Amino acid sequence: MPPGLHQVPRRPVSVTLARRPGRPARAPRRNSVADSPVQFPEPASPGLSTRPADDAAYLAYRSDLSSVRALVLSRARQAGLPEGRASDLVLAVSEVAANTLRHTGSAGTLAVWHDADEIVCEVRDAGIITDPRVGQVKPGLDAPGGHGLWLVNQVCDRVEITSGAGGTTVRMHMTLRRPEAAG
Repeated sequence: MPPGLHQVPRRPVSVTLARRPGRPARAPRRNSVADSPVQFPEPASPGLSTRPADDAAYLAYRSDLSSVRALVLSRARQAGLPEGRASDLVLAVSEVAANTLRHTGSAGTLAVWHDADEIVCEVRDAGIITDPRVGQVKPGLDAPGGHGLWLVNQVCDRVEITSGAGGTTVRMHMTLRRPEAAG
């Protein structure tokens, strides 16, 4: 697995996000959710399993996560994800997007796409995840943080995280059809 990629199959998370060294903390900017498509650089980040489809929906956000949740729910329904799993995906993406606002003080971008097998939601931001075990350990009930990404890994079928000097990308995958239980 390439350095900087953490692939956690459907389980745990504890996360530490850090500002880039030498950058002062800033309050998130308000009232600036973009409604126009945002183009991500190509090719996709090294180590990620796929790149966004040509018909991916893009959204830049700075404060209002209601647009993020609405886009994910709409696309999940269009893809045929069952309602309960669509709600889980909305929760997962909302948690990751909230981390952008809480820990980076900058905008984030969301891309959503699907094929016949799965729906993928990708969140990118300028933050850096410094915990190499992100997603590996369930945080204690009294832990001050780490519950959001742990939850993301509980509800998604696969989570891919890359983080480095260029920022962080989190991809959340959900299969559209569960394999039928054997006999």
